[in-house]
Amino acid sequence: MHDLPPMARFGGLLATDLRDVTSDPAALDSSGWWAVVADFEGGLRCARFGDVRPAPPPRPDRWCGPAPEDWLSSLDHAAYTAGVRRIREHIAAGEVYQANLCRILSAPLPDPDRADVDALTALLARGNPAPYAGTVRLPAHGVEIATASPELYLRRTGRTIESGPIKGTGRVREDLLEKDHAENVMIVDLVRNDLGRACATGSVTVPELCVVEEHPGLVHLVSTVRGDLPEERAATGWADLLATTFPPGSVTGAPKHSALRILERLETAPRGPYCGGIGWVDADRGTGELAVGIRTFWVDRHVPGGPLLRFGSGAGITWDSDPEREWQETELKARRLLAVASGRYEAYEASGGERR
Repeated sequence: MHDLPPMARFGGLLATDLRDVTSDPAALDSSGWWAVVADFEGGLRCARFGDVRPAPPPRPDRWCGPAPEDWLSSLDHAAYTAGVRRIREHIAAGEVYQANLCRILSAPLPDPDRADVDALTALLARGNPAPYAGTVRLPAHGVEIATASPELYLRRTGRTIESGPIKGTGRVREDLLEKDHAENVMIVDLVRNDLGRACATGSVTVPELCVVEEHPGLVHLVSTVRGDLPEERAATGWADLLATTFPPGSVTGAPKHSALRILERLETAPRGPYCGGIGWVDADRGTGELAVGIRTFWVDRHVPGGPLLRFGSGAGITWDSDPEREWQETELKARRLLAVASGRYEAYEASGGERR
């Protein structure tokens, strides 16, 4: 699949004819249509394409994924629940209020010649439709990503900026606890502060707080935070926004710097594009939409023994967290998508959502 041409796909648009690739966020305020991948650890790849047009979804038959039982986790059950308990100790010590503990799952690709991430995006759209689904395929630059993200990191329309942090997950509405609402409000405060450092003073508002959104197999609590860039900084908007808001608050914790320090000690694998930012920017129109890189698969070809497919799952930990419940939340978030990526979605549905 190394010979597949570079491309990107978001919102019914297919981008081809790669012109430039850069790590400079200032390019997003220049000209052209860009696909954007910001790794959680800070790496940024912006790819400008010359041909962007509406296109039908890709065919899913160029994808052959690993079986659900073939995945290994960077943190197993014992390590993850121990991490939850350790975060609660940090909370008790007053170092942090909340931290999002994540694990990276990896599985070998059974047929690397049938590993086109754009075909995986088509499978995900069929089995797990998501508002910010898309593909970024830049094989020469080590980027092969298929995302079914439900979460808005940053949307820009001219000077107006929106973010849609998700905190709180359950199978059904009744699963959502007071802990989930408190966690959502906590992260909204963090996002307000982040946006406030880039936006005009007094312009940041919260039009929606703790709205229940239904997604395939689960529900989320979602809020909306909105602000306006100051006129004098609109020309450098993307660089400022990424500098002040990254990584996204909903997948780090509060306070952000303390949470990142704790997570660096507890997590044993880099997150890469998982929990970063993935999406597109149209510099000519002053618009763009970056999702939080959750519900996201990526191919890692630079590993001994052959390419791996990777996927991340995590949960927000607060003082009220139960370690076993948080582990089960990470399982809930992963289970359906791993079944879809394996090509066994029908068997998953027939079993009532249990692994087979």
